[in-house]
Amino acid sequence: MEARAGRRAPRPKDDDRDLREVILAATRGLLDERRFDELSVADILAAAQVARGSFYFYFASKHEVLAELVRRAIARGHEVAQPWLTHDEPDQRRASVRHGILQGARLWREEAPVLRAIVENWRTDPELTALWHDQMAGFTAVTTERITSERTTGPDVDPAALGAALTWLGERLYYLAALDVAPFADEDTLVEVLTHIWMTALYSEPGS
Repeated sequence: MEARAGRRAPRPKDDDRDLREVILAATRGLLDERRFDELSVADILAAAQVARGSFYFYFASKHEVLAELVRRAIARGHEVAQPWLTHDEPDQRRASVRHGILQGARLWREEAPVLRAIVENWRTDPELTALWHDQMAGFTAVTTERITSERTTGPDVDPAALGAALTWLGERLYYLAALDVAPFADEDTLVEVLTHIWMTALYSEPGS
């Protein structure tokens, strides 16, 4: 049985390896081959070759391990989204939007096992639910800031609602691409479709 959140086993005395990183790497490797809901702490212990006490010193459950992997992946996502916040000239908008979407697609491709796991399991654990809501809210805030600063949505569209819609739409299409679902498994198709949607929603015309 997994330890309850907030309780920690005594500090491990195994060796001088960074056991926390070993556990994270082992879990990441397992997610390349199996779904998160199929994994147990025992599987992670075997893959990491660490003692149970070592695991529970660093993590209260396998959900905490996934949460940390997600935080690291999403931190990279915020980095690649930053250039889009710059205020481009009108003729640079499409290139800027497309670049951000392309970088998001590539991040999802590189981190597909982790990001698939959170999308498929965020409603199964309260902490994962809060984590994914917070992460998506962060991307929504970035998008809303750009929409609001350029006043592109018109008086009848709530910028926050539009930002949220675009953010969650991206999450779903990136997820389908990570599952190799056609036509979104093709990166060019995915990027062009999302770019068209964003340009139309934000600037009224696809090429604006």
